[in-house]
Amino acid sequence: MELGIVLYLFLFVINVLTFGLYAIDKRHAYYKKWRVPEAVLLGLAVIGGSYGAGAAMLLFRHKTRHKAFCITVPLFFVIWMALLAVLCLTHSH
Repeated sequence: MELGIVLYLFLFVINVLTFGLYAIDKRHAYYKKWRVPEAVLLGLAVIGGSYGAGAAMLLFRHKTRHKAFCITVPLFFVIWMALLAVLCLTHSH
């Protein structure tokens, strides 16, 4: 399988997973249950799930008061978009 296809598939899966974990964490916060560690939520955004993290933050109003999330998630979204743009430009014919 081509590297680009693998990367896009990875990004799709990691963003769906990230979105879901942010939703679960928000629900658990509301019901005072076990929480997903912040390091896990931020780590998922860093490794490619920043779109899912950002969408969940906006939709569920979750982690929007945490400076680390408000900086890290958008920053890594921009970084991932730049990497994808470079990938697309270097592989276009």
